[in-house]
Amino acid sequence: MNQPRIPQSLAARGRSFLARFAREARGNIAIMAALTVPVVAGGFGLGSEVVSWYATERSLQAAADSAAIAAATNSGADFDVEAKAVALKYGYSHGVKNVTVAALASQACPSGGSNCYKVTITKTVPVLLAQMVAYRGDTTLGGSAAKRITASAVSVQANAPREYCVVALASSGYSPGIRTNGGPKADMRGCSVMSNTSATCNGHNLDADNGDAHGTNDGCGNVQHSQVPEIGDRYAALASNIPRDDCGNFYPKAPQKKNDSQLPEENILSGFYVWGSNKSVCGDVQLEADTQIQSDTNGAVLYLRNGKLDLNGFKLSTVNGSYLTIVFTGTAGAYEHMPTGGGMLDITAPTRGKWSGVSIYQDPALTQGVDISDAGNSPTWNITGLVYLPHANVKFSGAVNKSSNGFSCFVLVVDNLLINGTGSILARDQCRQAGLTMPTNPVLSRGKLVS
Repeated sequence: MNQPRIPQSLAARGRSFLARFAREARGNIAIMAALTVPVVAGGFGLGSEVVSWYATERSLQAAADSAAIAAATNSGADFDVEAKAVALKYGYSHGVKNVTVAALASQACPSGGSNCYKVTITKTVPVLLAQMVAYRGDTTLGGSAAKRITASAVSVQANAPREYCVVALASSGYSPGIRTNGGPKADMRGCSVMSNTSATCNGHNLDADNGDAHGTNDGCGNVQHSQVPEIGDRYAALASNIPRDDCGNFYPKAPQKKNDSQLPEENILSGFYVWGSNKSVCGDVQLEADTQIQSDTNGAVLYLRNGKLDLNGFKLSTVNGSYLTIVFTGTAGAYEHMPTGGGMLDITAPTRGKWSGVSIYQDPALTQGVDISDAGNSPTWNITGLVYLPHANVKFSGAVNKSSNGFSCFVLVVDNLLINGTGSILARDQCRQAGLTMPTNPVLSRGKLVS
């Protein structure tokens, strides 16, 4: 079948129309492109600058957070210097490259009060490509459009519980509660010390992690704090575990001279003993040879009423898996209530029960005959647990290590303490395993963010 033919004139007109349409379409596209390219470029410019602003804001916020924590941790007159120094570590120096760093104290806290620290860091940046979509920022920089980026943080100095190896309760009012004599070679690394009055260390800071004092701390501790809240006596209540006095006012004393009366047999220790939960002795106890104590898993308690423990140059120890608490009690009078006589104490406190963690305990009712002049040296102390001497003036001149069969834990609580010579605590870090809750005090510590 033959196809119909299109007239030549009509075909020519059709070709002419298509040519004109093509020429006009290219022109329209060019016009549309000319109109949309700036919009697209501006959009990309704004997007890239927004990303840059966001990254800067994130960086500023990290710097402000750290600077606010530093200001609160410092909490001194130069808190603002501390804050600006921390901001500089993030690359933000006050007054340089359009940066301002402002640190303020006594600011309102979100939860109430006005003891917070606020740090605000601001950086002004020029607006560039975003101007193509008519964005002019919110400030000017050298007469040109600019944007101010700001981050703020609020922090407060927080309380944190601090554990102590040495506490001077200073209930007598003695000050300084902790002091050193000359330049002792003390080693209290891993320990902190606390005095309820002042603390004075001449020539050596004890190498304690923290030295705290309710009054003024003058040189004690690697980190030193004054005006710390007083610490309470959490161990005084243990005196309720002491049985009543059934000695009938008979408290024999160890012989001091050749013609003095000898102690009763029950007051003399020598050799190996298996003790139950309690053993009470009236008057002094004296060793006549090295002595070992075996107890059950709950430990044994030796109550000395109106008497001292005279080691007489020998060693008193607990065997492996056994525990001992030595309690000095009685009346405040012409009696001594402490370990004496050279030798060695090598004892492990019980890890459970009423006397958990306590190795030596002076009844807080005792106020006389309680002082110790050569603690840790005569006798030698290898002790795991608490030595509680709440009204004693103690001269600490030895090195305390853990007991042979116990965990590494030693805590000393006294009225006041003179550290002379070595004065080292080598038993530390394992008091929780040893069954002892250490003396703690909520003290101001590092700052923490609150907003």
